[in-house]
Amino acid sequence: MSLRLIEVSYTNIEGVVFMSVRFQDLNIKPYLKAAVADLHFETLTQIQEEVMPLALKGKDIIGQSQTGSGKTHAFLIPIFQGLDEDLQQVQAVITTPTRELAEQIYNVANQLASFSDKPIKIARYVGGTDKQKTIEKLGTQPQIVIGTPGRIKDLAINERVLLVHTAKMFVVDEADMTLETGFLTDIDQIAGTMGRGLQMMVFSATIPQALKPFLKKYMTAPTHVHIQPRQQTAVKIEHILYPTKHRSRVNIIANILKALNPYLAIIFVNTKQNATTVSNALMSQGFRVGQIHGDLTPRQRRQMMQRIRNLEFQYIVATDIAARGIDIEGVSHVINYELPQDLEFYIHRVGRTARGNYDGVAITLYDSAEEELLQELEARGIEFNYKEVKNGELVAVNARNARQKREKKENEIDKIAKSKVRKPKKVTPGYKKKMKAQMEQVKRQERRKRK
Repeated sequence: MSLRLIEVSYTNIEGVVFMSVRFQDLNIKPYLKAAVADLHFETLTQIQEEVMPLALKGKDIIGQSQTGSGKTHAFLIPIFQGLDEDLQQVQAVITTPTRELAEQIYNVANQLASFSDKPIKIARYVGGTDKQKTIEKLGTQPQIVIGTPGRIKDLAINERVLLVHTAKMFVVDEADMTLETGFLTDIDQIAGTMGRGLQMMVFSATIPQALKPFLKKYMTAPTHVHIQPRQQTAVKIEHILYPTKHRSRVNIIANILKALNPYLAIIFVNTKQNATTVSNALMSQGFRVGQIHGDLTPRQRRQMMQRIRNLEFQYIVATDIAARGIDIEGVSHVINYELPQDLEFYIHRVGRTARGNYDGVAITLYDSAEEELLQELEARGIEFNYKEVKNGELVAVNARNARQKREKKENEIDKIAKSKVRKPKKVTPGYKKKMKAQMEQVKRQERRKRK
């Protein structure tokens, strides 16, 4: 199968509204319209507006968009639209790299199915559950399968009790995370059992190079829908840059937490090692800290999530991969211990706060080595304020490039003054002093204009 990417890109500029198509105007089953109406969904999001018409036509799709963009409904509604409710066999398979994500998709799917007059069997298969009981229940095949790649592969290929070869639609959600966690081989084996004419939809925050051979193998001329994250972070988020100036980042974060006393803060790090280092350092200072990273066992992960929901922690240290897809309510602050190398993750990180009707704050620690990354974020429309903790309070400080701007401004003023004050044709004693005085006067006028 050939891989031909047809790119559809968007730039969400503040003040421009793209969401114009109404759910009720779509040519979908009446019960699906009733289901989305029950959720008070009226217009499609950008990703839905582009993905759904293509998906309803049976096209292969690569979808790139940020967290909270509405992609779950973008692929679930076409799945339900194409579903034969009278046919009791696997018709669609959805994989996701974590149990939490599988649970979320499962709940959304059940909400849609609840409005159907005919029963729709949806099954969720994830690790950490009783496999034997699962096998016993597979005497009747589900119509929609949702689960983690390892467990679906185990049931479909090792045990041969889940008959996924009948599926006509295959969705791989969070593909980059699937690759990162080592599940892509499982996905490959699952897809290899499915028949010709399979419609595949792959959703991912990024498209790493290592993912492309898989896409080429299974997808036919997919449309690449990329919703650019320019100014796509909530306008209710204040983005703050905090200069480290070669000081301890852990100590800086401790000072920030003491100054702000946030309701709930997520501290993002790039590695599991840093997650442990930061957590231990903060706990030694008396902070109530939880951790979410890839070294947690499934049981530890479940316990940690339950403790977070019970508000046992005021602070959570997390890696990007481990935190993807986990919905934590009430996050007032996001703190970036370091900038992610892939800036798509910045959008995902800060999107954890300012949910619903609440405002949020995103604080990022930086040093001069991260200048290029900061410039790229600014080019995407992120506007930063600059603050530091002084006397126990977070206060405004000069921007990192304030000196450069001042020097540039002065250079421009010098050029204007030189163009306006010319050497007199007839040179008289003291002319240089007079010219200098005139130039200073012009400079003062220009400075007043620019204030």
